[in-house]
Amino acid sequence: MNRSTRSNRPRLLAAFAASLLLLAAAAATPAAPSSPRGAQARTPTETVREFYRLMRERRFREAFALSIYKPAVEGLSEQEFDELRPDFEKMGGVIPEKIEINGEQISGDTATVFVKIADADKSATEAEPVALVREAGAWIVGDRDNQRIVSQAGKQFFFEARIQTHHSEVQDVLQRINLAQGIYASQHNNTYGDLAALISAGLVPKDIESPESTGYRFRVTLSKDAKGFTAAAEPVRYGQTGRLSFILDASGIRSADTGGKPLEK
Repeated sequence: MNRSTRSNRPRLLAAFAASLLLLAAAAATPAAPSSPRGAQARTPTETVREFYRLMRERRFREAFALSIYKPAVEGLSEQEFDELRPDFEKMGGVIPEKIEINGEQISGDTATVFVKIADADKSATEAEPVALVREAGAWIVGDRDNQRIVSQAGKQFFFEARIQTHHSEVQDVLQRINLAQGIYASQHNNTYGDLAALISAGLVPKDIESPESTGYRFRVTLSKDAKGFTAAAEPVRYGQTGRLSFILDASGIRSADTGGKPLEK
């Protein structure tokens, strides 16, 4: 779902999304071939290149095996993996093809690869550091802190990360609805609009009607005179796409675990 603002995501449970989006800036171009020396002998730079080559080719299991996310993938059944595939596809889809690697630094069993990409206007950006750690003689993408988090969570990591990401996105959407209502009211004699009216006015995106992006269904309820409104959201599948129910009213945004039921005022 397109938004102009981003919220701060919890480091623990959104680490996979945040890390992959950051590391997406590190994809090499052109795509580097597999190292003939094998994973044990890959340098940090070669590991970063191989990771992103595999991600671009949608070979997600192989890609995650070169990262700290291996414990989160290796225990997944095919059904569980297929359920998470749309999230992985999003990650693979944002990996750029053109970057510049400015070198690497190695200190014991940790390393940093410095990458630079071009903005849409082709101007160079500052080099971004990509962390790696060495495990059993092989370099893998990621840092120690998040490695411990992923290892402790195991295959539940991706599911929990998705839920927390959805929670954050829902708050973004509700904030956007609140702003949209303010604009709508200023144009309609201080009356608010339902969701269809806000979409028709171009104040919120049409894909807000679909739960595919956030795993939530959104509702806008107007008072009888349309001079008041509430907005609410509940997970499509409680425990899988989200745990919290949300409501936006005059007091702001509130959320609680109601077992997937609407949160009352």
